[in-house]
Amino acid sequence: MYRAEDERQLELVEFTLPFEGKLDPENRWVIMAHALPWEEIEKRYAHVFSEDNGAPAKSVRMAFGSLLIKEYLGLTDRETVEQIRENPYLQYFLGLKEYSKEAPFHHSLMTYFRKRLSAETLFEINETMVKQARKKQQEREEGKRAKKQSPPDDKDKQPPSNQGKLLVDATCTPADIAYPTDLKLLNEAREKTEAIIDEMHEPFVGKEAKPRTYREKARRQYLAVAKQKRAGAKKIRRAIRQQLQYVERNLKTIDDMTAKGRLVYVSKRLQRLLPVIRELVKQQRFMYESGTHRVPDRIVSLYQPHVRPIVRGKAKNETEFGAKVSISLVDGYSYVERIGWDAYNESCDLIKQIEDYKKRFGFYPESVHVDQIYRSQENRRFCRTNGIRLSGAPLGRPKQDGGEAKRQWRQDERDRCPIEGKFGQGKRRFTLGRIMARLKQTAETVISVSFLVMNLEKVRAWILSFLFFVLKGVFQRRFSAHCRLLRAFDATLATAA
Repeated sequence: MYRAEDERQLELVEFTLPFEGKLDPENRWVIMAHALPWEEIEKRYAHVFSEDNGAPAKSVRMAFGSLLIKEYLGLTDRETVEQIRENPYLQYFLGLKEYSKEAPFHHSLMTYFRKRLSAETLFEINETMVKQARKKQQEREEGKRAKKQSPPDDKDKQPPSNQGKLLVDATCTPADIAYPTDLKLLNEAREKTEAIIDEMHEPFVGKEAKPRTYREKARRQYLAVAKQKRAGAKKIRRAIRQQLQYVERNLKTIDDMTAKGRLVYVSKRLQRLLPVIRELVKQQRFMYESGTHRVPDRIVSLYQPHVRPIVRGKAKNETEFGAKVSISLVDGYSYVERIGWDAYNESCDLIKQIEDYKKRFGFYPESVHVDQIYRSQENRRFCRTNGIRLSGAPLGRPKQDGGEAKRQWRQDERDRCPIEGKFGQGKRRFTLGRIMARLKQTAETVISVSFLVMNLEKVRAWILSFLFFVLKGVFQRRFSAHCRLLRAFDATLATAA
């Protein structure tokens, strides 16, 4: 059955607030605000600023909280500020004392927040947060065990042996760049050098002739190949040579004009691009003359020269362009071990990751679950020496154990699924699938915040489950008391009858 409602627009005075002037304590932002170690974060954030000079900066709760909100909701900087302005729960999360309809800061400050909170600082914050969460969980589990059995004597205590499972893997976090080709990069470099020449010549228009750049001819030659659906290798090579010559000619013109002191007329943005373009031309000239497509520290983006091609060999994308991240996963909590922009062999980090596990928990893991690339001779030897079982089939001829080793290998592969799921969560739910930050430092901050938010989400889920069991226990106790009263009342009636 359908009943027609009054479809007129309500006035603001007629709209009823559900929380009656109070915030809901079970709201996700309220829970996460209490789960974060703000005092520890403050200590690591304050050393960035001077104690005496400069204007007062925004609080760490404002800076760090806004980055968490942006990552958690998947918003842009502008939309993050708008959401904060409209939502009282977000303002509470940022530490404001009362609701304000004014934006707490300008969206341009988000870039400075990312610069101030480095990846190393976020690693320490993540360690502290996870340590506190795991401590509370262990206290709760120990409290449950203490109710069921008597505590062990001090004489029976033994030094901890290997415990737990360590999951290790690496992934690439693609940067927000177009797929790079040599011809496209050289064409973009040519256009930027032409813009630099234009700005150098602008104050002298009408006083002297402008240097020739042949931009129209160069543009036609580039489009003649770029617009072809399947251009041949000879055509592409000839087009690369043409664009390379145009860029080199423009760079020579820029050097002549710089000698006359005209570089001051160029904007800082184009000045930052000039050394990148020079290095790009050197690399492209070397690859053209040597007939190869490989060069050390190859530039694939003018605006993000730190980005490198990472060959992953995946079915979807054989090569990805971005940072390579190695993480460890313990009980669902992720630890970022390394963020590198150059391609590296992640198996070289396994021993360090195992040692970091021992520093965190005081003992080595019982088993380490990795893929094939980590099972080198050195890593196998280290794990065997320290009594750690490394996942995967052992070397040598298969043993006649009735298939027990094969079943164990299959179980190890199942146990490794959570770390693959963590990568999927970061790339689909959060922003690891495309890093929008352009600077190297801010991109590392975005990556670190993504894993920190995933840990925070797990902490929130644990708190909600804890509250559920507490409320469930209260309800059961009340229900049992109610049943006892009913039974006593029934017994009284039976006696009276």
